[in-house]
Amino acid sequence: MLVVVLLAAGLLGLLALNTALNEGSFELSRLQRQTTVATDEQQSLQHQIDQSSAPDALARRAAELGMVPAGGMAFLDVPNGGKAVGTPGPAQDSPPVKRSTVEPWPTKPVPSAAQPPAAQPPAPSAAPSTAPPAPPVPATPTAAASAGDSVIQLNPAAPAAPNGGPGR
Repeated sequence: MLVVVLLAAGLLGLLALNTALNEGSFELSRLQRQTTVATDEQQSLQHQIDQSSAPDALARRAAELGMVPAGGMAFLDVPNGGKAVGTPGPAQDSPPVKRSTVEPWPTKPVPSAAQPPAAQPPAPSAAPSTAPPAPPVPATPTAAASAGDSVIQLNPAAPAAPNGGPGR
């Protein structure tokens, strides 16, 4: 009886060991397939990067953006006294350069004369003011704004009040 129990336990142990090894084998096969797919995808992406960074592709993309090839180049030879080596020249392009449709950064459009700014009601004050009112801001667009360009105003400062106090 003892020998039969030991033999049965040994067979069950071998069966469990064999099942675990087969399970590991299936997991290894699945991971190898997954690695192959990931390697193929990585190689495909690397091929796309290589094609996009090729000189002819870069030149074509630069031409689409409106860039032209550089003219003569000059270099400074610093170790030998800073002499200029080469002759600089302007970039030249025989066909007209088409304007890029890519907007480098968004800008706010300038309000036109057809859309006057909203009038602000005067602030009520407790004491009557003897200072003259602030001059109104002209509503006519400048030459740059009327040409369709956007105008960006940096650091708009309010004029100082005549009594030496802060502006508006």
